[in-house]
Amino acid sequence: TVVGGSTEKIPFNTFLCSKHKYKDFELSFQVRLKDGAGNSGIQVRSEIFDMPKFAVKGPQCDIGAGYWGSLYGEHFGGMMKKAPEDKVGAKLMAKDFNEYSIRVVGKKVTITVNGVAAVDEEFEKLPDTGIIAFQVHAGGPMEVTFKDIMFKDLSK
Repeated sequence: TVVGGSTEKIPFNTFLCSKHKYKDFELSFQVRLKDGAGNSGIQVRSEIFDMPKFAVKGPQCDIGAGYWGSLYGEHFGGMMKKAPEDKVGAKLMAKDFNEYSIRVVGKKVTITVNGVAAVDEEFEKLPDTGIIAFQVHAGGPMEVTFKDIMFKDLSK
């Protein structure tokens, strides 16, 4: 289990970052935003650009009201693919744990939330490799919990 958050307002997004860079992989977990509030995400094939703040840029699989399952380019050009909010929202448990899975192979990203395919397409600008990072979004206070984390490196 990984828990991130703040008890007071924070001025910038910050991340728990992998040390290793990954190419192709599958990542699945259960995630909950405490009381359904806040915003988080998982960076894929990304890079740290401000080490003192652990600030990251690159593609991010979003977690938060209105953005669940979307692929957003954090300091990387903005929204890459908005998830179908009606389909994802119909299965979402706003104040409870949700099943979330990410598969990245080549230029293709697949994001699934509670069994609903939110994103499933290729992105030419997707970096070939990069870190994985868990986000605590600016603002707050908030708390995000990731549990039952499963990771498989598909590059080997």
